[in-house]
Amino acid sequence: MKFPENQSLAQLAEFLGVEYVGDPNHIVSGINEIHRVVSGDLVFVDHPKYYDKALKSAATTILIDQKVDCPEGKGLLISVAPFDDFNRITRHFKPFKPQTRSITGEDCEIHDTAMIYPNAFIGNRVKIGKNSIIHSGASILDDTIIDDNVIVGPNSVIGFSAFYYKKKPTGYERLQTCGKVHLHDNVEIGALCTIDAGVTATTVIGEGTKIDNQVQVGHDTMIGKNCLFAANVGVAGCVQIGNNVTLWGQVGCASDITIADNVVVYAQSGIGKDLEEGKTYFGSPCIEANAKFREMAAIRKLPELLEKL
Repeated sequence: MKFPENQSLAQLAEFLGVEYVGDPNHIVSGINEIHRVVSGDLVFVDHPKYYDKALKSAATTILIDQKVDCPEGKGLLISVAPFDDFNRITRHFKPFKPQTRSITGEDCEIHDTAMIYPNAFIGNRVKIGKNSIIHSGASILDDTIIDDNVIVGPNSVIGFSAFYYKKKPTGYERLQTCGKVHLHDNVEIGALCTIDAGVTATTVIGEGTKIDNQVQVGHDTMIGKNCLFAANVGVAGCVQIGNNVTLWGQVGCASDITIADNVVVYAQSGIGKDLEEGKTYFGSPCIEANAKFREMAAIRKLPELLEKL
């Protein structure tokens, strides 16, 4: 999320009531979580295990719970509770705005040729392009961008809050969502799908990608062009998926995985590590399909071999 106006390090320190390290005029242009940071962003870190990753990331401001050496050209905000202060920043610069309209929210841009079926819900600041179709019961939540010739099936939810929590003694506390979803041209989303908004950035479904019924895509995941996902696929947050990737039914994918171009994953497989370009995978955890089939054939021979011992 970018701020409406750039903030200085000193301004944010004063707002949060925390100490800072660095140039007081150091510019902070927005906030982001670690997987999506770019220069100008602020990121938070509250565990020594991840200090190095945050300090060496593209983020130029780090909200951190210990005073450490500040890398050149960066700024630090020293907070006793970085997670809570990150949420304070989110709520301040993007406060929750309840919808008071029954169907279409405020500041929307919906092309005249788009078709919005009865009982669909459109949030605030939504953009819907030419010839796109939103079926009955679908919820298109705040800040979603839908390009041209997109179909969203009945009862699908596009842009709900990210599944991102911190465990505290009082229970789980959600990291406030201020990102969005972008469905590019010619995307088709089936019925009862859920595409979560980015925590602070954008969940992307690339041009021409087709998604079957009852598919879940997690926050900040980026799916390339002309992909095909069958029913019951579940993709966690922060996954990078290339172009022309096929995931067959009930494939599950862990977070922070990269799937290269032209990969095929057979049904009911579990993806727990990066997958290489142009290969076909099967199993849980999945490996190259031919290797998995040889393994399965060998296992079928075990009873016969055991009888000979």
